[in-house]
Amino acid sequence: MARKPVSAPVQAFLELIDQSYNRKSWHGTNLRGSIRGLSLRKALWRPAPGRHNIWEIIVHCTYWKYVVRRRILGEKRGSFPRKGSNWFRRTGQHTEGQWRSDIRLMDECHRSLSEAVTSLQANDLKRVPRGSTVKNAMILTGIASHDVYHAGQIQILKRLMK
Repeated sequence: MARKPVSAPVQAFLELIDQSYNRKSWHGTNLRGSIRGLSLRKALWRPAPGRHNIWEIIVHCTYWKYVVRRRILGEKRGSFPRKGSNWFRRTGQHTEGQWRSDIRLMDECHRSLSEAVTSLQANDLKRVPRGSTVKNAMILTGIASHDVYHAGQIQILKRLMK
């Protein structure tokens, strides 16, 4: 679906968050690419007891996409579709279907975040939204950086499992 026209500054942020998530970029693997073809077994692998697995990282990233969307739109805190906040424990008791469902949720939250960004005007990027101490521009830079950071973590975890 084609996006509505947006200002140049807003377009730059859209490109940034999309490159960090699922569009081609110069930096290499983005978040969505880091889990392409990943099995449930590998998604659940931990480098050591008490350390996060890839699946937990994915749900964590999904949660923050959800939070950022609500924050930049000035919405009240809502109810994330998964029980908990920030980090969500995923263990061997989970199924392939649940893994795929969490990936779909991440895709949906990213799409919803992108749509929220398209609703912004250039001046909105300078606004500090309720519940934040920084401007929307910094929040959007942060969520893009968050995706790239965790994509790198996932790439390292995949190499450690070999």
